[in-house]
Amino acid sequence: MEIRKANKNDIQSIQNIAFETWPSAYGDILKVEQIDYMLNLMYNKEVLQKQMEESQTFIIIKEENEDLAFVSFETNYDKQAQTKIHKIYITPAAQGKGLGKILIEEAESQAIKKRNNKLLLNVNRQNKARYFYEKLGFKIAYSEDIEIGNGYLMNDYVMVKEIER
Repeated sequence: MEIRKANKNDIQSIQNIAFETWPSAYGDILKVEQIDYMLNLMYNKEVLQKQMEESQTFIIIKEENEDLAFVSFETNYDKQAQTKIHKIYITPAAQGKGLGKILIEEAESQAIKKRNNKLLLNVNRQNKARYFYEKLGFKIAYSEDIEIGNGYLMNDYVMVKEIER
């Protein structure tokens, strides 16, 4: 298994993982039209490249010559001592192998290096991933509805994990 920091040459791989994962992650929660809209909004090349250049670190896990999972996070998020996990996806075939835990631990390790004292992330209120995050020590802090255009809302929990140093 290889864990590496992604760069702009990895954008296609990040897109591939997201486009493969989203239908199974959100197929029972969102309409196909909303999934397509969100993927095009959040995973176009220009948006990902800007995120890499300005604020987010992307980490990819590769196994047997195939990129299987990624996380993106931002340390000192909102000019506070906290790290925001913006995206974390594991291809359906690779789920259950512990890759998600490895990626969260990597984000936490980077947060500690920046003296951040908590991790936070958003998760759709109907997404089963919420239970995975709870097993890793995240707690629901509050709910929020985020307008993303085209008449769509993201109905999320904001989850927080205190980092012990």
